[in-house]
Amino acid sequence: MSRQHRKKEHIEFALNTTDYSVKNGFSDIYLVYEALPDLNLEQIDTSLEFLGKRLKAPLLINAMTGGHPEVEYINKSLARVAARAGIGMAVGSQTAGLEDPGVRNTYKIAREENPEGIILANVNALTPPALVKEAINMIGADGVQLHLNVAQELAMTEGDRNFRGVLTNIEKVVTLSKVPVIVKEVGFGLSRETAKRIYDVGVRYIDVSGKGGTDFIKIEFARSSQDCLGKFQNIGISTAASLIETLSLDLPFSVLASGGFTGESDVTCALVLGSKLVGMAGHFLRVLHNSSEKGLNDRVDRIIEDLRRSMLMVGAASLEELSKKPVVITGITAEWLLRRGVDINKYSQFRE
Repeated sequence: MSRQHRKKEHIEFALNTTDYSVKNGFSDIYLVYEALPDLNLEQIDTSLEFLGKRLKAPLLINAMTGGHPEVEYINKSLARVAARAGIGMAVGSQTAGLEDPGVRNTYKIAREENPEGIILANVNALTPPALVKEAINMIGADGVQLHLNVAQELAMTEGDRNFRGVLTNIEKVVTLSKVPVIVKEVGFGLSRETAKRIYDVGVRYIDVSGKGGTDFIKIEFARSSQDCLGKFQNIGISTAASLIETLSLDLPFSVLASGGFTGESDVTCALVLGSKLVGMAGHFLRVLHNSSEKGLNDRVDRIIEDLRRSMLMVGAASLEELSKKPVVITGITAEWLLRRGVDINKYSQFRE
């Protein structure tokens, strides 16, 4: 099967595979309400600096697609939404475009529709540095995501089976890249041990992309008409647990959170915990598919407005203030973190 056809199938199966038995952990996170915020809603500022540019809100339309002519319209619409709302965007894996110049416009369209915004390139973490540079130049990217997808590859009939040398290659890319490198998972999370290894080779941005959203094991088994019921369900770290594990390292890097976000209070919770940006892919894709570009514009506006209201309800006028507010961690997420030796009590107090 060609890589182009696989890209199209990933979109089709992602739209139809929405019954997630595993949640992303944010139902275990509770914000501490402030009944005396002494704020006006008009004061609430959701803007921030990221990769040298100003975003109006800490949101990222995360890597989804590209590489097949029939999905070009998706990146076009996503880029238009990102440009209008002032949020970031990452294109899907560009390997297809590196192999076939004929489909590069399915990625380039993102920069064409959003010439001033933050656009991230995306390639596998084993991609040679020269090709990573080509992917960056393809879309004039502000940064590049190097994705780790061992679970997906192993579930894919035609997937990779050899992952030797990944960390060494990441280090080479970091050394040679002229734009920031973001290492991300694709839905199974990063442990703090893995995050530390990534940090040690020079990476200063990671996206934990935890379990609880798009399940690529399910998608790959569905593509090959295999029954995945019960297979590998105990493998993976929820987004909330992965985010907190990584932040518990107290290292000077920017952590992004993605995986199963729906744009409700989960966004605010992730930001309080310390996430720099919150990425959404599957949720935005389904909204776009079901409600058109206008529907996605309306949904993004609603998410940003709900974030502003949540910030007021916890007494935070800015994202910096929000990151210092207390949260209470309960349930399975608390149990996981306690077993992993992470001190969760510090999150329940105001943090300087």
